[in-house]
Amino acid sequence: MFDNLSLKLDRAFKTLKGTGTITEINVATTVKEIRRALIDADVNYKVAKEVTDTIKTEALGRDVLISVSPGQLLIKITQEELTKLMGGKKEDIKITGDPAIILISGLQGSGKTTFTGKLGAHLKKQGRQVLLVACDIYRPAAIDQLKVLGEQIGVEVYAEPENKNALDIANNAIAYAKKTGKKTVVVDTAGRLAVDDVMMNEIEALKKALNPSETLFVVDSMTGQDAVNTAKTFDERLNFDGVVLTKLDGDTRGGAAISIRHVVNKPIKFISTGEKMEDLDVFHPDRMAQRILGMGDVISLVERAQQSFDEDEAKRINSKIRTNNFNFDDFLSQLEQVKKMGNIKDLLGMIPGMGKAMKGMDIDDDSFKPIEAIIRSMTPAEREQPDLIDGNRRKRLAAGSGRTIVEVNNLMKQFADMRKMMKQMNKMGGAKAAMGKMLPPGMGGRR
Repeated sequence: MFDNLSLKLDRAFKTLKGTGTITEINVATTVKEIRRALIDADVNYKVAKEVTDTIKTEALGRDVLISVSPGQLLIKITQEELTKLMGGKKEDIKITGDPAIILISGLQGSGKTTFTGKLGAHLKKQGRQVLLVACDIYRPAAIDQLKVLGEQIGVEVYAEPENKNALDIANNAIAYAKKTGKKTVVVDTAGRLAVDDVMMNEIEALKKALNPSETLFVVDSMTGQDAVNTAKTFDERLNFDGVVLTKLDGDTRGGAAISIRHVVNKPIKFISTGEKMEDLDVFHPDRMAQRILGMGDVISLVERAQQSFDEDEAKRINSKIRTNNFNFDDFLSQLEQVKKMGNIKDLLGMIPGMGKAMKGMDIDDDSFKPIEAIIRSMTPAEREQPDLIDGNRRKRLAAGSGRTIVEVNNLMKQFADMRKMMKQMNKMGGAKAAMGKMLPPGMGGRR
């Protein structure tokens, strides 16, 4: 979502010429470009002006160190101000009460039901007993959708398809949660328009009766400034506790993510980047500022890896590397682990410098399919002993996988190079370091 903004900010910093001095003239030109980049990204004009005025004041008030260029200093100041603008520090959701109740609200089509499932999965990972409640009585598919998501993540869903009273359903669900020992209840509600008084009265009544420990407002990031304005209107009626930004992987300007905290004065608590149940992150303003400025987000990448990778499997793979027995079965296992981490392009964007490198590239989860097709066309013996795969076998693999002989040859070469690297690292006692640096072949995407 922030590709265009990142590119324009990068250009803006490059306009700051000279080393060792910051002047009002060269800073004014750069700040003007930063403001233009923010406004083009659909950041509220007043917010963009306020933050760039602060950046200018800060820049002119600091001395440039000998080892730091004016451009580097301005990037640091911009990072600090963007971080402040988006909230300064992460804010956790409040989970109190027995059971703790989390009320989900938002516009039609904002991704509330999908987020409800993701939040259920997130809370389950924390060891909480969760109950999802289907209180969208207006969209027939909503109940079925939540049930499907509940099955996917192994979390129970409470629903009364014939009941058309959302408050009754919610109260019955809470009674059921107490009876069954569920400590956290997440209530999915119907999408509503801020101008629809009947629907707004219903969500207000739900909040008053349930007294949730947390009320979250789900907003579609792709709607830009409309998202900010809608959040403000909802907050006046609902006084919610935090914002959830969905569809952050969309190809749009993304200004809502930057300015919504400042306008509504409510923290962003989660960001959602795809359809998978794993595609949910706690919002860290400092990390988001780094990503916008093309610095990556290695901490979030490591956290995703820790959540997704199986410790026993990692030990097994490490043992295979130490004994120089890493094969295609092991590699396929590693691909599956990487895919669990979430959207591939989003993951690569967390690596410093990769955001710019990926500009214009078509990278998605399908990038792995050609590799998987070739490996799955191998016999068990070929997977176990890659050295068996000669020219004739490569032709058979190409025909069996529907890929070209060039693709098969490339995979074999990359796999051989990877094993060679592992062997070298193994000799130096760094097998774990080799695995840490390893990226599967084919991750470069296609233009």
